[in-house]
Amino acid sequence: MSKKLNKITIIQSVKDTDDRLKKKEEIYFKKLKDEENDKNLLTVDINPNEKFQEIIGFGGAFTDAGAYVLSQISSNQRDEIIRAYFHPEEGIGYTFCRTHINSCDFSTENYSYDEVEGDIELKHFDISRDRVRLIPFIKDAMKVEGANFKLFASPWSPPAWMKTNGEMNNGGKLKEEYKDVWARYYAKYIKEYEKEGINIWGITVQNEPDATQVWDSCRYTAEEERDFVKNNLGPTLKKEGLEHIKIMVWDHNRDALYDRAKVILSDKEAAKYIWGIGFHWYSGDQFYNLAKTHEEFPDKKLVFTEGCIEGGVKLGSWDIGERYGYNIINDLNNWTVAWVDWNMVLNEKGGPNHVGNYCDAPIIVDTNNKKIYYQSSYYYLGHFSKYIRPGAKRIGCKTENKDIQTTAFINKDGKVVVIIMNPTGKSFDFQLKLDDNIAKYKSLAHSIMTLICE
Repeated sequence: MSKKLNKITIIQSVKDTDDRLKKKEEIYFKKLKDEENDKNLLTVDINPNEKFQEIIGFGGAFTDAGAYVLSQISSNQRDEIIRAYFHPEEGIGYTFCRTHINSCDFSTENYSYDEVEGDIELKHFDISRDRVRLIPFIKDAMKVEGANFKLFASPWSPPAWMKTNGEMNNGGKLKEEYKDVWARYYAKYIKEYEKEGINIWGITVQNEPDATQVWDSCRYTAEEERDFVKNNLGPTLKKEGLEHIKIMVWDHNRDALYDRAKVILSDKEAAKYIWGIGFHWYSGDQFYNLAKTHEEFPDKKLVFTEGCIEGGVKLGSWDIGERYGYNIINDLNNWTVAWVDWNMVLNEKGGPNHVGNYCDAPIIVDTNNKKIYYQSSYYYLGHFSKYIRPGAKRIGCKTENKDIQTTAFINKDGKVVVIIMNPTGKSFDFQLKLDDNIAKYKSLAHSIMTLICE
C-alpha cells in the first residue's frame, strides 16, 4: 500500500448495552513480531492489494407508506428521521435509494399515472398524486446538507387496463398490444420526475416478476422479460434520449437469480441494454448464485434491491439487525455493488399497506403517541452505509473462525474499513492483521464493529 496505516477508530453497536454506532477508544497498529502474533488468537487478515468490486452505495426506499407516516408527525420529527438517514455525519449517509412507479403494496391504495383505458398516447399521464407526499419526501432528503444519492425506480404493476387480468393486483401479465405503450410509460415517468428536479438514475423492469401477489404485481417469464427489454424498453429509452438510464432485470429472490440471468443475458441484443441484475432475500441465502452469476457475466452489476422483516413490527428485536448484517456481509463478499433496504419508515403496525402486508422498518413511528423508535436494523445498516462510501473497493479479508462475519473495503481516501459482526452469545479476542502490522481488540457477544484504519 502507498498509504501507511497506523490508527484504528472503532465504532460498535452491542446488544444489551447503550452502544449504538458508538465511537470507542482508538487503537494503534504495532509492527508484527513473532511474539506478538498469537497463533491461537482469532485473526482477521486484511489484504488491500487484493481488490474486487467497486461500491455504488447503500440506502432504502422512498414509499408512499413512508411518506404518509411522515405526514402524521411534526415537522421537527419528520426532519429528524430524514436527517437520520441522509446526513453523512449526524445520520448514516444513505447514497443509493429506490422508489416505486405507480402504486405498490406499501401505498395507501392502488393507483397508476394513467387511469384512462386505451390511452395509448399517454395523454392523461399524470404524477400529481406523487406530488402530494412522495415527491416532497424525496426532495426533502435531497435538501439535507451533504446528502448525495442515486435513485432508481421499480414498477409493481402497469395500469389495470394494460393487463390480462384487468387489475393491478393478483398477478396477470402485460398485454401484448401494450408493450410499446408500457415502455413509453417508463420514459414518461423519468421525464416527469426530471421536471420536478429529481433525476432517476435507473429502473428495474418489474418488481418480483415471478410472483402472483394479492397486491400490485405482474408476471414475466425469463423469456418475456428478455424480449420486453430487447424489443421495447431498451429501444424506447434510446429513442427518448434516455440511454444513460441503467436497466436492471429480475428484481426478485436470489434462488432463481442465476437461471433468470442466464436466459436474459445470453441474448446479446437484450444484454446490450442491461446494466445489472437486482435481487431480494425472501427465498433464503443462496449467495452462491451471486458468485455464479458474476463469474459468467462479470460486466453486469449485482444490486440488492429489496429486503425487509416480514410479519409486522418486531420492536426492540436485536435479531433483525443481525439478519441485516449477515445478508449485507455475504452479499458484499459475493460481488454485490449496492444494497437497498425496503421502507425507511413505517407506523406502529408496520404499514400503511393497502392489503395488510405489514412489515418492519429500521425506523418505526408510533403515530398515536408520536414517538420514534430506531430499530437494530437502522444501526446495522449504518455500520456499512456511513463508512463504506461510493467508490470504495472491496479488498481481501480472511478469517478461519466461522462464528464471525467479516468484510473489508478501501475508500477513495485510502482509509481501510473493516466490518466484524459477532452474532454469537460469546465474546472473542481477535487480532487485525494488515501488511506487517497487527492490532488486538475484542469482539463482544451480539455485536457489530466498524474499524476504520488510517
